[in-house]
Amino acid sequence: MTSKPRALTRRIPRVQDLAPLMQFKKPQLGTTARLQRASTVWDLRDMAKRRTPKAPFDYTDGAAEAEITLRRAREAFADLQFRPGVLRNVETVDLSTSVLGRSSALPFGIAPTGFTRMMQSEGEYAGSQAAAAAGIPYTLSTMGTASIEDVAAAAPDGRNWFQLYLWTDRDRSLELINRAAAAGFDTLMVTVDTAVAGERLRDVRNGMTIPPALTLKTVLDASYRPAWWFNFLTHEPLSFASLNRYSGTVAELINSMFDPTLTYEDLDWLRGVWKGNLVVKGVQTLDDAQQAVDHGADGIVLSNHGGRQLDRAPIPLQLLPEVAARLKGKTSIILDTGIMNGGDIVAALALGADFTLIGRAYLYGLMAGGRAGVDRSISILAAQAARTMALMGVAGVSELTPDHVRLGAVR
Repeated sequence: MTSKPRALTRRIPRVQDLAPLMQFKKPQLGTTARLQRASTVWDLRDMAKRRTPKAPFDYTDGAAEAEITLRRAREAFADLQFRPGVLRNVETVDLSTSVLGRSSALPFGIAPTGFTRMMQSEGEYAGSQAAAAAGIPYTLSTMGTASIEDVAAAAPDGRNWFQLYLWTDRDRSLELINRAAAAGFDTLMVTVDTAVAGERLRDVRNGMTIPPALTLKTVLDASYRPAWWFNFLTHEPLSFASLNRYSGTVAELINSMFDPTLTYEDLDWLRGVWKGNLVVKGVQTLDDAQQAVDHGADGIVLSNHGGRQLDRAPIPLQLLPEVAARLKGKTSIILDTGIMNGGDIVAALALGADFTLIGRAYLYGLMAGGRAGVDRSISILAAQAARTMALMGVAGVSELTPDHVRLGAVR
């Protein structure tokens, strides 16, 4: 008869054996500890939702109409399949790349977002400083709540880009362009998918206004989020990078200032007055991508505005392969919309993007913990991207090819 292994014979545990198992971890409190517990951007989103009033949170989190476009964009990333190689030396993974003539420590930058200090009072200052510290570009929006000059002063060593909405008043547009050039911004990103405002139903239902209105509903909401309201009320009131103070709904603001008559002739005008990099954001078809390049664009952003304009719009990730097949090497191909994981960034690069932009992913970090939260969102995405590349047998961004990804492979 086989005897039972000694290790499986039951015995009464001794105190000295239990002692190493009874090391209780000292509780860690505060913003830093809370952010370190976040392992994903989704974790940061959960924190952001708890700390931010409903109206500004929904402005960030929501999209147009039934939010089909945003859901499909995220599903496109979720449904793809990676095709890893094995027995490659990935002891060191290099995430650095170049975009628009300069190096970036990571293959993603911060996308332009409007009303950012409404999400959290540090707003554009946190975003630009975190980007500078990480060695990646930061894009200030025309609808940003810090001026061109203030962002340049807050992140003097950063690479700052300026996103432009062309107004019907070209003189005011030219004034912004000249201010951006004078402040050292090297790239002008013109957004072309906002002929009119998309129907963002969460904002309509929340009665979203700029600045937020103190109704009975918002006062009750504030009682659960006192830190947000304290910061909001004790800092300078919201002002804009390009506007005088405004009071009204977001849709009214967009419709009052954006130009629905915009054509490629206006792009020619921009190319003539702006001497730096010119990028066209909001490209959603192959023909428009080609047209933008033909009219002088140094780069294009395949984007449907984060699903916030036309619902059921094309999905940038699905459009990417055909655009890359025609234009790779002829212009900088940048992609946004739906990115919530570093693996999403790796997939976009493999399918032909030269660079990517994050919007909601960094705003969740901002709402969760200000500048430290933006730092955390960047570090999470970078770590995920590096791990994904290592597991795919890829040591550098330039090694990624379409053979590493299969779109729509999993359901």
